[in-house]
Amino acid sequence: MKYETILYEKTENSALITLNRPEKLNAWTPMMAEELANAITHANNDNSIGAIVMTGAGKGFCAGADIEETFQTRIDGKDPGNDTQSGNGGMPKNVNWVKLIRESKPIIAAVNGAAVGIGITMILPFDIIIASEKAKFGMFFIKMGLVPELASSHFLVQRMGFGKASEMCLSGRLIVADEAEKSNLVDFVVPENILLITALAKANEIGMNPNPQLKMVKELLSQNGCEVDLDVAQKRESKLLRECWKTREHKEAVQKFISKSS
Repeated sequence: MKYETILYEKTENSALITLNRPEKLNAWTPMMAEELANAITHANNDNSIGAIVMTGAGKGFCAGADIEETFQTRIDGKDPGNDTQSGNGGMPKNVNWVKLIRESKPIIAAVNGAAVGIGITMILPFDIIIASEKAKFGMFFIKMGLVPELASSHFLVQRMGFGKASEMCLSGRLIVADEAEKSNLVDFVVPENILLITALAKANEIGMNPNPQLKMVKELLSQNGCEVDLDVAQKRESKLLRECWKTREHKEAVQKFISKSS
């Protein structure tokens, strides 16, 4: 696929995906969603890539959906993309974004500026969110007469807690980077000039770990994050643990440890 709204490059053992509509603060479109899904799938199929970083070109990360190309087009009676009417959260029908991200190799958001609307909801399922000191976040849906999408009403509560998530969604106000970090909306805040360096370093660190086990850990976090039955949680862990015992990665790690100890 030839990309028109994003850039894709490989750096060491990581893939770097850049939202590339800087003249519109990287406003989201259904085409961008399909290109992102294709790029992430490509990275997942590349055995030399261990993790993925996503950032934005220019001053913004993602200013939400392109209002003219999405909302106004829909109001005019046309579908703005590939059957977004049947898709989840305005996504094209062929893009199951949350499933794609949670089943993907580890993926990190490097938020370089404003992330509002779908600009924030699409990164909430990511494994790590790193923001620059200039980043801002807003759940603007209420201001547009809309409700949140992409299971963000779930992920936001998981990250921030019920009260803070409620206030953010119901007020629709902007949250600056410092407040976002204190409320656990983001994991790290760093100076703008080292944002990408930090994100890629973290991706390379994570990507050095065995891919099968990384996927298993993500699966457990997805399934057990809200599991109230601890027996069920343990059974899921035990099932995957038994699989790990048979893997080459586990055997090699044990042999390496014993060799160093002797």
